Amino acid sequence: VFGFDGFDQRDLDSFADWFDLPKFTPQVVGGMPTQMHGESAMDVQLIHAVAPDAKIVFVNARPTVEGDASYEKIGRMFESVDRQFPGAVWSLSIGWGCDRLLTAADLAPVRSALRTALSHGTSAFDASGDLAGLECKGGHDWSDPPSPDDVGVDAVASVPEMTGVGGTTLSTDSEGNWLAEQGWYDVPLTQGSGGGASSLYARPSWQEGHEKAGPRDRRLSPDVAAVADPFTGVKFVYKQQVLVGGGTSQSAPIWAGFAAVINQYLASRGLGPLGDLNPQLYEIAEGAVAPAFRDISLGANAVTPVHPGYDMITGLGRANIANLDKDLVALRTGGRSGAR
Repeated sequence: VFGFDGFDQRDLDSFADWFDLPKFTPQVVGGMPTQMHGESAMDVQLIHAVAPDAKIVFVNARPTVEGDASYEKIGRMFESVDRQFPGAVWSLSIGWGCDRLLTAADLAPVRSALRTALSHGTSAFDASGDLAGLECKGGHDWSDPPSPDDVGVDAVASVPEMTGVGGTTLSTDSEGNWLAEQGWYDVPLTQGSGGGASSLYARPSWQEGHEKAGPRDRRLSPDVAAVADPFTGVKFVYKQQVLVGGGTSQSAPIWAGFAAVINQYLASRGLGPLGDLNPQLYEIAEGAVAPAFRDISLGANAVTPVHPGYDMITGLGRANIANLDKDLVALRTGGRSGAR
């Protein structure tokens, strides 16, 4: 878990007690940040809820935004984590800038380090952003109305090797059973799931066939989705209070927890970890017998509506993990229940 702010172990202990989970203490790399805003507390708790036996490591990412050459610093940080924890699942609820305002050369150290980590079995998940497709608005006066100059995607989430995670509004019954889901967008606050077309990266081969979703020659983001609306979010503990999380910063660690559980399932069948996940997800979405995704066809953000099939708000949709497990095994072994 890469984060800018720290967490209090007492909150983690209370979370485990109150929600009947095993106690856990994350390993901290790079020292605990002095700032505490609840973000990292939410991230590690949600991962623990999904994958309670996973070893959680918290990486202090704040030094990457102190001083200059932040993308080189991010690359070095990724390299260091990969050396210490090869094959780990990475969760990033961090925005490191607007894709449209950078060059591919700026992000080359990040992409190179990420590619190396993926070759060692790592899978990486990054929040698509919470500005409803206006991720280039950062730094502007928030009272300004949205403008075309604000349209864009988060730089690191748009890297083709990163699995971008968008957000939904989730409806359940009193027992927690699924009722409905749509793309997350809070119009009055101009908050919602980030997503859009990258200005830096060409369309990856595994994303071909989704021309209706956006520019046919551009990398589209996000790839998948999970609940992000703070009005329908997930409980966590911060300052000894039970709060409800929100934002795609909630969605990314949920998917990281999924990946840890999937890796356990694959290992139990003698298969290696997920590694470079995006090509596998898109192949399964196109041709698996067991439907691995619940397509989300309602909602919008400030830039584009949700529509059937892939879209630039919820990606391929929300996963059915039981089916995705089976499809991944079949994809890797040539089994009949996987890709056609």
